Amino acid sequence: VQLQAFGGGLVQAGDSLRLSCAASGRTFSRSTMAWFRQAPGKDREFVVGNNRSGGSTSYADSVKGRFTMSRDNAKNTLYLQMNSLKPEDTAVYYCAASSRTWIFSALSDSTHYEFWGQGTLVTVSS
Repeated sequence: VQLQAFGGGLVQAGDSLRLSCAASGRTFSRSTMAWFRQAPGKDREFVVGNNRSGGSTSYADSVKGRFTMSRDNAKNTLYLQMNSLKPEDTAVYYCAASSRTWIFSALSDSTHYEFWGQGTLVTVSS
């Protein structure tokens, strides 16, 4: 599967931004999909993920209530709606896909995803 993430940019604190991830090469609706991010000088961290369209979605505590992940199966596209952005949200955001179905608690493990997009940079100024 090939993933291409886009939609990043420079925004101010409190603004909103929507990232997109176009997927090709497999049955998108049956894939486990997730977003991760990596801030400068930090390890990659889990943001949000779910096993299939309509399945339970796991969010990192740091983004709960502000970020929403959704899918458009007709367009094979994954979205990340980010509201009330904070400077600490500044990072390169990556979309990821897995051919396996994982239990809810395992969605945050980056080693479970074999397909990754190239990343898109989000910069939030204070």
